[in-house]
Amino acid sequence: MSTNLLQGQSSEWALLKRHSSEDFFGVQICGSFPDSMTRCAQLLNQYADVDFVDINVGCPIDLVFQKGGGCALMGRLTRFETIVRGMSTALDVPLTVKMRTGIHDRNFTAHKIIPQLRDWGASLVTVHGRSREQRYTRAANWEYLSECARAAAPMPFYGNGDILSYEDVLQHRQSTGVDGVMVARGALIKPWIFTEIKEQRHWDISSTERFSMLQDFTRFGLSHWGSDTQGVETVRRFLLEWLSFLYRYIPIGLLEVLPQRINERPPLYYARDDLESLMASGHCQDWIKLSERLLGPIPDNFNFVPKHKANSYSAPVSATLSI
Repeated sequence: MSTNLLQGQSSEWALLKRHSSEDFFGVQICGSFPDSMTRCAQLLNQYADVDFVDINVGCPIDLVFQKGGGCALMGRLTRFETIVRGMSTALDVPLTVKMRTGIHDRNFTAHKIIPQLRDWGASLVTVHGRSREQRYTRAANWEYLSECARAAAPMPFYGNGDILSYEDVLQHRQSTGVDGVMVARGALIKPWIFTEIKEQRHWDISSTERFSMLQDFTRFGLSHWGSDTQGVETVRRFLLEWLSFLYRYIPIGLLEVLPQRINERPPLYYARDDLESLMASGHCQDWIKLSERLLGPIPDNFNFVPKHKANSYSAPVSATLSI
């Protein structure tokens, strides 16, 4: 959030820290005030090691929308223009924009805004094939993204929505004319998707290999936040948020039809080993068990509520059992 960065919040500035392994690194900024967004761009240009800066015009969350940020900018074009022009002038690196098809389901406006973005100074635009009203329900509208790609030319245009396999990437690039795709939830559900895209294959990854990724995540987290009690519990909460996506992956070796679709919810199935069964659980208590394998027991009175709040955990209230 631009205002948090300008206020010097350490938690926000920590998100701008680039790891030595990241060959290409950009940051996305969300805000609704042209002056604060432009000032934020100036600070990023001066103090952050980035290859590009992206404006968040896709966030559908009520709290952001009601303050005029995220998708709300699609309905406030004068303010939107001032932000893009101001930030593009302040930056020495490319400015990109991520947006949705529109605010409302029956009134897509992205194809009308995209040519203006090109004139205002944006270098690339990505559109998520859903409206703000739609959030993450139903399938992304890639047919409409094809229209947006034509409206963007000659500016590079990326499509986004429901990418969970290399086949999804090939299909959408061939059928829509987009210059590239953005992977979002698919990377949380299946972080090895980039290996699959690069090598053009399905990877029947084992539970042991997947657990090794969790170990790497935990080690990196402890290195960043520290291994004291506060650091451990910070890592645990980020790990649990990630597990709330990871469990949705269905092992390739168990699928009857390839590839898995991102909005499909599989019936109950038998996994190939106990660890794979634990990773497939949609119950928060099982995510807690996985975290305890990596970070030790949870503290007393531990509570966890995922951002989507569909699955939460509260420490059980102790009771006396009488016989």
